[in-house]
Amino acid sequence: MEHSETVFDRQAIAEQVAALGRQIRADYQGKPLVLIGVLNGAFIFLADLARAIDMELEIDFIRVASYGDASASSGSIVLRKEPELDLAGKHVLLVEDIVDSGLTAAWLRNYFLATHQAASVKICALIDKQERRAVDAQLDYAGFQISSGFLVGYGLDCAQKYRNLPDIRAIKA
Repeated sequence: MEHSETVFDRQAIAEQVAALGRQIRADYQGKPLVLIGVLNGAFIFLADLARAIDMELEIDFIRVASYGDASASSGSIVLRKEPELDLAGKHVLLVEDIVDSGLTAAWLRNYFLATHQAASVKICALIDKQERRAVDAQLDYAGFQISSGFLVGYGLDCAQKYRNLPDIRAIKA
């Protein structure tokens, strides 16, 4: 991809996902765990993470709109796909590709606790990007931290393109 620089290669991603999987397994052993992936960005990360968590778990997806085709959150959160599993009394691990402003993650945490009566809600993001952090998103698990830049690849997109790249790249203006 022209005008981009690799930030995290596929080997670094694989190692970090495996480490997150081990940590999550240790933290949730013996508890009813549901991974909920936020579509579309988290689908690749969630698939690899689920395989790295060596325990029984359930998987579901939600769809949230807050960006559209823009590179910054609009601040308005719309839930476009509800979870299909019964989450009452279960431990929910919300799986995000990237947490930037933190608005969506904070909103979803409250939503699952209040609307679905989850026993707990924790957040796992592949990328913790604090450049535009507007609220305390309370990330419980983070693969990588970066301070700035626009990233694509491994599920991350720019106007719905580049999700299929095997590594994570920063787009140069």
